[in-house]
Amino acid sequence: METASVLAVCRVHQLLPDASSVGVTAIDKRPAEGPVKVHRLGLQGDIQADRVHHGGADQAIYAYSQADADYWAGLLQREVPPGAFGENLRVTGIDATSAVIGERWRIGTDVELEVTSPRTPCATFQRRLGERQWVRRFTEEGLVGAYLRVITTGSIQAGDHIHRTYVPGHGITVGKWFSEPDVESMEALKDADAEGRIRLQQPEFSRKFEALQRHLGL
Repeated sequence: METASVLAVCRVHQLLPDASSVGVTAIDKRPAEGPVKVHRLGLQGDIQADRVHHGGADQAIYAYSQADADYWAGLLQREVPPGAFGENLRVTGIDATSAVIGERWRIGTDVELEVTSPRTPCATFQRRLGERQWVRRFTEEGLVGAYLRVITTGSIQAGDHIHRTYVPGHGITVGKWFSEPDVESMEALKDADAEGRIRLQQPEFSRKFEALQRHLGL
């Protein structure tokens, strides 16, 4: 079985003009050389241009799996190098989309991260890729990767091993919650949060719970 590890640690290369209300985007992430410090709000030297919809403690780091990038490279007939999807970590041997919400990863010797939520594609992502109907396609495939919060700060670099230190028993994965949210999943997440086994991203999950209930007429 392949050892889970970090292939690349990516941070913003430059701000680019963008046709959004912010006017610029920090989606241009590229691999850094050597160790990179990890703070509570993410990687040292990384930023988010649109801080209303991105960043913060619950979206401090975005991880994407090499296997999913390889899948997209085949479909798009183009390379999908580390950072191409705006991710901070390109990982291998571990499936970010299949990570259970609330599971924890120890990376290297001192950094510990906690999976919080799926990535929701936006128009800026579509403009960056230059692919027609990219938001719809990315959504339909459901290979969204995972946001993580920082539990323990430190430094990480390419080649660091990733070890799962905790996997909550509710079983709801990032991919499941993104593609197939249902009442059972919602209740399992709420119970796990209430019992202190996980800490849900707020108020994001509260809004999603409310939207799901309205959709189902509950």
